[in-house]
Amino acid sequence: MQKLIAISTLLLCFINLNFAQNATQAIPKTTLDLGEKIYLNTCANCHNSSSELKTNGPNIALLAGMSPRAIHSALSTGKMQAQGAALSDEERKAVAQWITKRPLVDYTMPKEAFTTFSLPPKVSYTSGWGGNLEGTGFSTQSNINPDNVASLKVKWVFAFPDATQVRSKPAVVGDWLIVGSQFGDVYALDQKTGKIGWHFKGSAAIRGAIAVAPTAKGLGVYFADYSTNVYALDLASGKLIWQVRAGEHPLSAVTGSVAVYQNKVIVPLTSFELVSAQDPNFPCCSSSGEVVALNAENGNFIWRHRVIQESATIQGQKSNGQPFYGPSGGIVWCSPSIDAKRGLVYIGTGENYTNPATTTSDAIQTLDLKTGKLIWTYQATAHDTWNLACPGNPNCPEKVGPDFDFGMAPILVKGVNGKKDRLVVGQKSSVVHALDPSTGKLLWQTRLGKGSALGGVHWGMATDGRYVYAANADNKYAMYPYENEDTTLKANPGLFALDLQNGKMIWKQSTPDCSHISNCIAANSAAPLALPGLVFAGALDGHMRAYDTKDGKVLWDFDTLKEFPTVNGIPGKGGSIDGSSPVAVGNRLFVKSGYQFFGGIPGNVLIAFELEQ
Repeated sequence: MQKLIAISTLLLCFINLNFAQNATQAIPKTTLDLGEKIYLNTCANCHNSSSELKTNGPNIALLAGMSPRAIHSALSTGKMQAQGAALSDEERKAVAQWITKRPLVDYTMPKEAFTTFSLPPKVSYTSGWGGNLEGTGFSTQSNINPDNVASLKVKWVFAFPDATQVRSKPAVVGDWLIVGSQFGDVYALDQKTGKIGWHFKGSAAIRGAIAVAPTAKGLGVYFADYSTNVYALDLASGKLIWQVRAGEHPLSAVTGSVAVYQNKVIVPLTSFELVSAQDPNFPCCSSSGEVVALNAENGNFIWRHRVIQESATIQGQKSNGQPFYGPSGGIVWCSPSIDAKRGLVYIGTGENYTNPATTTSDAIQTLDLKTGKLIWTYQATAHDTWNLACPGNPNCPEKVGPDFDFGMAPILVKGVNGKKDRLVVGQKSSVVHALDPSTGKLLWQTRLGKGSALGGVHWGMATDGRYVYAANADNKYAMYPYENEDTTLKANPGLFALDLQNGKMIWKQSTPDCSHISNCIAANSAAPLALPGLVFAGALDGHMRAYDTKDGKVLWDFDTLKEFPTVNGIPGKGGSIDGSSPVAVGNRLFVKSGYQFFGGIPGNVLIAFELEQ
């Protein structure tokens, strides 16, 4: 897989998005010399390419197209923090500047980018990964419909400084958006103008959605960063109420979104041992996926659930003579969903990093909301052992699995008109599963395509209670041979509508060919948003499209792959659309654009559309 990923990422070496305001500023020669020395001694084994592209990490050409701040952040608090831990901050900055040949500069937002933040005594809000506790991705708070969607026009664009990806899904509170960023900044943005009401500086990248919930003194803003710091902010001021590190393992991380209910903040935990495994000398692997419940008022721990109950122990010897450890993995990439009626939390898990394989990987698990006790487990793919050392590295398991995580949040669909509740979830295998939420019994399955390590159903689905709308990626750059692979299956990217009751396919819209665009991948990976009569779905080609729910006809199409003037004076450019769904409220639609990972095109903008009156 790594060779295929290297190919996809190398394609991006031609994309040089220079977001730096002071790119002409000279970098001291001593800094460049230091950065080169450290890179050659520490980084080159994984990131230098040969003519055959044999590399275990993103190619140096791709890294050079990133911003220096992105590289510094990855080494300090992101995926490469284990590798960067042995370096001083001066050394990490030197590496970032030598790779990119651009200075690491601090940004100052212009005064005109700010406005006064204020809220009325009572205000409505929507937040979280799927817009509600159940994670349905369905909204009734929008005026956009099939008859007027074609009149959507760009109202304003906000650019995140030095970013190459925009992942955090905004919460909507009254006339404000609360949104996180790649470098830990959280902004309160005026819906009408995009201007900043307040700004909070966190410690690491914020990948998940922002959650809003009542506190004893008003409304609180809740989120987690890569380094597993969980934050509670006062909405009225943007000031910190409390901050707690949820992870216990040194390489724990948070990539999903928190959920807040009944005074609990539910936090999903994954692990970057997945990345560190690329080092043959890394003692792989000892972490387990986890879910933690914190007190929403003070951050105190309430309970902790481990996906793998057993502690990792020495299981044998690697090919380089060092011991390997297991079981490990079962990480929780996605966001939890809440079943208020049953008092349950639903989570999805990922593959095992090492042998032995467990019965809790690539599974849906249900936990008691009060205690964290495991209620039931539904495993979709057994014996899936994989990490980024595969193939050929001593840390790669002997039998390589397909890496068929549940990367999306489970969706609870409440039955109406006498119909039964459904728990619906898509898998990177390209299979959609419908389960009984009380027992985990399988009700139906539908295969959409071939599946791959980057999806299949990657980030999510949405439902209006009648149909399930599934984005299927089948990313061609992440398809690789694995144990017992079904070679008869074919890639089938696009957007699908399935009957919620039986899984029957109602319609499919293929992602349009984009081979005329350099480095473009024709695939739907981002989670869609469902409205009455409409589905919005972004694609890796940078387009946001609106589909008619009756037949999948495209009613509106906007290409974000362009440069934009921005309300905050930072150069802005769109890219691939991936990750969370857009947000629609009133007459406005908010779309994130930019995703520099595994064949995606970098970008740094949040685009506000509005219906023309």
